[in-house]
Amino acid sequence: MTDDAQTAIKDTVTSNDVVLFMKGTSEAPQCGFSSRVAGVLNYMGVSYKDVNVLADEGLRQGIKDYSDWPTIPQLYIKGEFVGGCDIITEMTLSGELDQMFDQHDVAYDKDAAEKIREANG
Repeated sequence: MTDDAQTAIKDTVTSNDVVLFMKGTSEAPQCGFSSRVAGVLNYMGVSYKDVNVLADEGLRQGIKDYSDWPTIPQLYIKGEFVGGCDIITEMTLSGELDQMFDQHDVAYDKDAAEKIREANG
């Protein structure tokens, strides 16, 4: 992987409060896992930067190397790698994601988060 990809990824995750590296975009996800995580963030009203890894093969491999995590999507909050689809789903249902947003002063709709838990409880 190139140093350029590493630098670009680091700049992206440190200059945005919430970043989702995904296949496709927040409006048009290109895989079910990316769609699920984007759907949670969209429903909870979280403002985030979406990065389409399908647009750049260097970025697609680069983010896996950067996080040492083999799959996409990948969610970052305040520069910290949080996890992929399964982890984000579990954290949403347990309330851990809410806590992380609270700790990092990331705005989200608490009522929407509760509705997700009620619907999946």
